[in-house]
Amino acid sequence: MGEHSRREFLMGAAAAGLLAAQADSLFGQAAAKPAEMAIAKWSSAQPAAEAGLKNIAVKLTEQAIEALGGMKRFVSRGDVVWVKPNIGWDRTPEQAANTNPDVVATLIRMCFDAGAKTVKVGDNPCDVAEKTYHTSGIAEAARAAGAKVVFLDRTRFKEARIGGEQVKTIPVYPEIMETDLVINVPIAKHHRLAELTLCMKNYMGVIEKRNVFHQAIAPSLADLTRFLKPQLCVLDAIRILKANGPKGGKLEDVETKLTLAAGTDIVALDAWGAEVVGKKPADIPSIVKGHEYGLGKIDYRSLALRELAVS
Repeated sequence: MGEHSRREFLMGAAAAGLLAAQADSLFGQAAAKPAEMAIAKWSSAQPAAEAGLKNIAVKLTEQAIEALGGMKRFVSRGDVVWVKPNIGWDRTPEQAANTNPDVVATLIRMCFDAGAKTVKVGDNPCDVAEKTYHTSGIAEAARAAGAKVVFLDRTRFKEARIGGEQVKTIPVYPEIMETDLVINVPIAKHHRLAELTLCMKNYMGVIEKRNVFHQAIAPSLADLTRFLKPQLCVLDAIRILKANGPKGGKLEDVETKLTLAAGTDIVALDAWGAEVVGKKPADIPSIVKGHEYGLGKIDYRSLALRELAVS
């Protein structure tokens, strides 16, 4: 090989090596990019004992959040976080009217591990709060994880200017609005009026005068969601309530699904939740309205999605 040819060969090899290195770097960045939504589903046999179900709830929650880039993506050192489950009803975890307490406790622990200063847990229940917090198992689980359990004082709600198409103002609990992050953690279940309770519907637990929403619930939920600017939602479908919601009470209305999803797109999460409960997202008015408002995508598979088989 002549000197000129050898020089061209070496230059070509060097250029090829540089392109390969750049491709590897870009591939690594793409592989490391956090998902916008993660679906975690238990892939092993369903446990017979409740203790086994607790272990599943912990693993599903941990892996879904890690797929989004970890809790540190959302929580900074010194943050005050409000974890907002559904604690609306005087029902046990087995009756699937409230969020799974082990999902709540796992999120609290992950917030503290990420550097949160304070984690608060609270809801504005329909049943008596002292009963719902206890019977649901959420108060005990939250305290054991180090959170401050807050009973919302109804005299403290303050009128907030929502500026929505349907809702112009509504009383909102100010302590929730003053936190650095609200993690919205509903359970997927049937609802007589809204058809389903999912992530958007769970925000009704931060307001008063909820009967105003009942006149036009889909646009009202979209207005409230746009005002609250959701950052992180975790939709619990470990158990779901298929009928007689939102309160339920009959075990025959409950189905064990052993799955949950987490993400930054609230409409996409609700669309997934609708499918889990056996509905078409396009048939749920709040999901359609949220998509029309530009709050997220009804086609959740168009997102950067990770589906996890957990065992």
